[in-house]
Amino acid sequence: MAVLTPVSSKSGAKYQSLAPFKIVRGLVCLLVLVSSAFVTLVFFGFITSVIVRFFSIGYSRRTTSFFFGAWLTLWPFLFEKINKTKVVFSGDIVPSRERILLIANHRTEVDWMYLWDLALRKGCIGYIKYVLKSSLMKLPIFGWAFHILEFIPVERKWEADESMMRQMLSTFKDPQDPLWLAIFPEGTDFTEQKCRRSKKYAAEQGLPIMENVLLPKTKGFCTCLQELRGSLVAVYDVTIGYKYRCPSFLDNVFGVDPSEVHIHICRFPIDRIPTSEDEMSTWLMDRFQFKDKLLYNFQFQGKFPDQAKERDLPAAKTILNCMMVILWTGLCMYYIFASVWFKLYVSVVCAYLVPATYFHIRPQPILGHFKM
Repeated sequence: MAVLTPVSSKSGAKYQSLAPFKIVRGLVCLLVLVSSAFVTLVFFGFITSVIVRFFSIGYSRRTTSFFFGAWLTLWPFLFEKINKTKVVFSGDIVPSRERILLIANHRTEVDWMYLWDLALRKGCIGYIKYVLKSSLMKLPIFGWAFHILEFIPVERKWEADESMMRQMLSTFKDPQDPLWLAIFPEGTDFTEQKCRRSKKYAAEQGLPIMENVLLPKTKGFCTCLQELRGSLVAVYDVTIGYKYRCPSFLDNVFGVDPSEVHIHICRFPIDRIPTSEDEMSTWLMDRFQFKDKLLYNFQFQGKFPDQAKERDLPAAKTILNCMMVILWTGLCMYYIFASVWFKLYVSVVCAYLVPATYFHIRPQPILGHFKM
């Protein structure tokens, strides 16, 4: 039986028993990830998402995707090649580079990171965007990256979120721009306490009672479909399970958990998704009942059905990518410390990114909106 243990506050003790090598390796990985994120933001993200955007939104997104895709690839490399986490795919084998809406369950704080393993294999790691809680936009460095990558921040109060969400979705309608838009309809990560509240609410409202997922919120999902249906190809229903323990961020950094990540994918062509809001809500509820059954069986079987064969990450290509990111990070950091002009440039960029992220500022093309 594959017992899944949730993240516990007592789990900090396990880091104290880590071998010195794993501690040093984890700290080095964290240093590389944070420093390379800062350099990619300041030296490439600002140019591609601000300067280039003055001339073309399409080119801006493509160049931003190139540089941030290289940085995001460090994470699957960390998971699969350094930590030796086994990523097991099941369900449908999906085509590369589709424009899709992706819905997923939310077991823990790092579910969204494992979607990068799938996106990398499908050539879309630089084009994946998330609907995420707005408090994450306040994180230093990473919050700036979320802004540049055009993630959609939400307060999880529909009255406050609707206008922002529709405004940002309206900019994603060009079918020539690759897009993976990922949402977590549960709105928060799964815990036993939240599950009890969810079941109580479901019972009061006459809705399905589920044990392994929370009751999904339907407004955001329906709005995404209403705004983007004409430019999407499919909806991916992704269910994530962990063996044997749901990981935390530090588990990923230090290579503690999980030993296996299982990702089950159901692909639905967009013309199979209902069009009315009530029917879309019912469809989403049905999918989460399906997820609930999948996760229940996963607890006992340790796997999802219909395991699919996805290619392994190419070691040579991912190592080369890692070396390239480390090289440009090292060169840029050297010039930051060696040159007054680079220090000034970094200061100006940071001074721009702080208010731009807080006030959601994005420049529009000065020569009009055109595609190249």
